[in-house]
Amino acid sequence: MHVSGWIQLAVYVGLLLAITKPMGLYLLRVLDPDRAGGGTFLDPLLGPLERLIYKIIRVDPKREHTWKQYLVAMLLFSLVSMALTYGILRLQSHLPFNYVDSLANKTAMTTDLAFNTAASFATNTNWQSYGGENTMSYFSQMVALASHNFFSAAVGIVLAAALVRGISRDRSRTIGNFWRDLTRTHLYLLLPICVVYALFLVSQGIVQNFRPYTAAASLDQSAAVSTTQPSVQTIAQGPVASQIAIKMLGTNGGGYYNANAAHPFENPTPLSNLVQILSIFAIPAGLTYYLGRMVKQQGHGWAVWSAMFILFLIGALVLWHAESAGNPRFAELGINPASGNMEGKEVRFGIFNSALFATITTDASCGAVNCMHDSLTPLGGLVPMFNIHLGEVVFGGVGAGLYGMLVFVIIAIFIAGLMVGRTPEYLGKKIEAYDVKSASLAILILTVIILGFTAWASISAWGVAGLNNSGPHGFSEMHYAYTSGAGNNGSAFAGLNTNTRWWNTTLAFDFLLGRFFMVIPILALAGHMAQKRIVAQSVGSFPVKGATFTLLLIGVVIVVGALTFLPALALGPIIEHFLMTGSKVLY
Repeated sequence: MHVSGWIQLAVYVGLLLAITKPMGLYLLRVLDPDRAGGGTFLDPLLGPLERLIYKIIRVDPKREHTWKQYLVAMLLFSLVSMALTYGILRLQSHLPFNYVDSLANKTAMTTDLAFNTAASFATNTNWQSYGGENTMSYFSQMVALASHNFFSAAVGIVLAAALVRGISRDRSRTIGNFWRDLTRTHLYLLLPICVVYALFLVSQGIVQNFRPYTAAASLDQSAAVSTTQPSVQTIAQGPVASQIAIKMLGTNGGGYYNANAAHPFENPTPLSNLVQILSIFAIPAGLTYYLGRMVKQQGHGWAVWSAMFILFLIGALVLWHAESAGNPRFAELGINPASGNMEGKEVRFGIFNSALFATITTDASCGAVNCMHDSLTPLGGLVPMFNIHLGEVVFGGVGAGLYGMLVFVIIAIFIAGLMVGRTPEYLGKKIEAYDVKSASLAILILTVIILGFTAWASISAWGVAGLNNSGPHGFSEMHYAYTSGAGNNGSAFAGLNTNTRWWNTTLAFDFLLGRFFMVIPILALAGHMAQKRIVAQSVGSFPVKGATFTLLLIGVVIVVGALTFLPALALGPIIEHFLMTGSKVLY
C-alpha cells in the first residue's frame, strides 16, 4: 500500500466532496424547480422542447400522480422500451449501420440472449453474456443499448425523487408526475452532461466514429499461418465515447468492448480513469444533498452521505490491502508475495486503481470493470460481493442508492425507537407498521431472489455446466452472478459461461425481479409517507443527523443488509481464503 495510492485516494475523496453540493443543488432545480425557486440555466433554451414533448405524448406536467399511478407509468415505460430493445437485437442484421464485411457484420441475437440483454439494460444492470464488439452492430449499440442507458438511469433518479417527496410533503396524496420527472431528467441532467463528457473522453483517445472495423497486420507474427498469410488483428471501432459517457454517469456499466474499462479504447489514460470513477458517484452523492434540501434539514443529508462514505472507505481499504499483500503461495515459486496480485489487472492502472475501481463500481450499481474480479484474491473478491449484498446503497446506483438507503433509514429509526421505548419518528412523521413492513419487504425481496437462484443453479446440471472452476471459487462465480443480477450491478466473476438458454433466462428474471419487485414497496412507502402530517419535532424525537445517527445507520446496513449472506460468503470466498493461506482452521 504505497504512498502514491494514499495521495490518489485523498484526491478522489476531495473531488467527490467538492462536487456533492453543486450537484445536489442542480438536481433540486431539475427535479423540483418550485422548491428551488426556479429551474436550471438551460430552461430558457430547452423549455420549448420540453413543452413540445409533453404535447406530443399528451401529458399535463402539472397533474401529479399517486404512488400507484407513478408505479404504473414507470412499469409501462420500462416494458415498452425493453420490448423495443428486444426487437432491435432480434432484427439487427436487417437494420442500418451493420457493415456487411467479414469483420463487422452482426447477425440477430438468439431469443434467450436478446431477452437477457433487453432485461439487463432495462433494469440498469447491463449484464453482458456476449462480447460487444463481436455481437452488436453500431445501430444496436446506439439505439438499443446507449438509449437504454439513459432510460434506466433516469428511472432510478425519478424513483428516488418520488420517495424523497413522499418523506418531505405534508398530507399529500401525490408524489410527482412521472413523465415530467423523466423528461426533465433527460433534458436538463443526463443529456447535457454526457455531451460534454463524451467530448472529454474523445480528447483522451476514446474513439467516436462509424468506420468499418480495421484489419491490421499484428506486430507478433508467431501465430501466422505462413509468411504469405500474416497474422491479422481486428481493431473494433464505432460510436464508443458517447456510450461510455452515459455508461459511467448513469451507473450502467455495460461496456462497448468485452474488456470493458480495461480496454484502451474505453479507458485510455489515468485521467480518464479518474473522471470515470468520479462520475459513477457524482449523481448518487448529489442526491444526498438534494435529500437534505427537500426535508429542510441539511445535516440529515450529510449524515446519509457520511454513512455511505465510511462504508465505501472501509471496502476500498480492505480490497486494496488484500490485493497488495498478494498470494502467499507465490513464495513457494520463489516470488515475493509483497509485490501484490497483478493477475487480471491492467498494468496501466496497477493495484490501487484496480482496487478503487472495483470498490466504487460495486458500491454503485455500475458494474464497469478495469480489472477482472474473477482474478482478485479471495478476500479481495469478497469486497465487491459484499458491497452488492448491502443492497448497493453505498452511494449506489443513480437514484437506486438513495432510495435503498432510505429504506435502511426507516429500519434504523424503528430499531432506535424500540431501544428507547418511544414511538419511532422520522422528520416529524410517525413510523407505523405499514412503513416498516414496506421497508422490510424491499430488503427481503433482494435476499430471497439472490439465495433462491443461487441454490437452484448449485444443484442443477445447467448451473454447474457453466463453471470453469470447481470448489468454493466455482460457488462464488455462481453466487456473484445472481447477486450482481438482482442488485442490478452487472459485473461478473468472468470464469462463468452464462451464454446458455438456462443461464440467460434465469438471469433475466433475476434482473427484473431485483429491480421492479423492490420498487413496488418503495413507492408504496413513498405514498404512505406523503399522506402523513408533519408535526413539530420534540425533545424526545430521535435526531437524524450527527455521528450517533450515522453509526446507527451503518450498523443497520451491515447487520440487516448483509449478514443474511454470511453462510454464502463462508462457502465461497472465506473458505477459499483459508485454502489459499493453508490455514489449519480447515483441518
